[in-house]
Amino acid sequence: MRNSKLAIVTGGSRGIGRNTVLCLAKRGVRSIFTYNSNRAEADKVVALAAEAGAQTIALQLDTGNVAAFDSFIGHVKEALAELEVERFDYLVNNAGTSSNASLETITEVEMDALYNVHFKGVLFLTQKLLPLMNDGGRIVNISSGLARFAMPNRVGYGPIKAAVEALTRYMAVELAPRRIAANVIAPGAIATDFSGGIVRDNPQVNKAVSDHTALGRAGMPEDVGPVIAALLSDDFGWVNAQRIEVAGGIHI
Repeated sequence: MRNSKLAIVTGGSRGIGRNTVLCLAKRGVRSIFTYNSNRAEADKVVALAAEAGAQTIALQLDTGNVAAFDSFIGHVKEALAELEVERFDYLVNNAGTSSNASLETITEVEMDALYNVHFKGVLFLTQKLLPLMNDGGRIVNISSGLARFAMPNRVGYGPIKAAVEALTRYMAVELAPRRIAANVIAPGAIATDFSGGIVRDNPQVNKAVSDHTALGRAGMPEDVGPVIAALLSDDFGWVNAQRIEVAGGIHI
């Protein structure tokens, strides 16, 4: 039986976002998800979700382009009408980009791009979507293990993700009158195409990650998507303003 809940997931065509959409579909939760440029991969997710029994709609969005958000909201309203609902229940701010810059090499342009996607985009997309969100809904933002521990060549990415964690707590406070909970998931090193697929495709990097992870391997999207889907469910209804690291015990 189809669940009556509806999620909006950014960056749902690949990696963790893709797995989240499919995990939600298995729970009967329908989704509107975004993709940046690869429509073919987005269409695959739509088809796989349909096989799992849940309707999904893919919309194009560059989450770093705040100027495009008003137009995007118009498309969301059209998608809601297609799904025969007026509002949605869950928001997963997952879309992201990587950076391998060091303190000595990072540029203002690169830092601005990280800020626009990971912080400014998350803040203002949430703001734009809130009028369409049901009271009692749930928000999950995505951070990183790099917000807790420091590594070389992550001087832009790690601190921006730490800012996302702080933003999440402020969301929880300000949305409390509407009973909207906000939490943040912090994945560890995940074997996807993120950051050029370095964890997935480079044996030395994969081994280094595995050697520093208590459970002895790098993470997979399948390790994270189910946690996000569960955190959105009523089973976690009393969890709010929390950071949950999903990393197999990396750098304990």
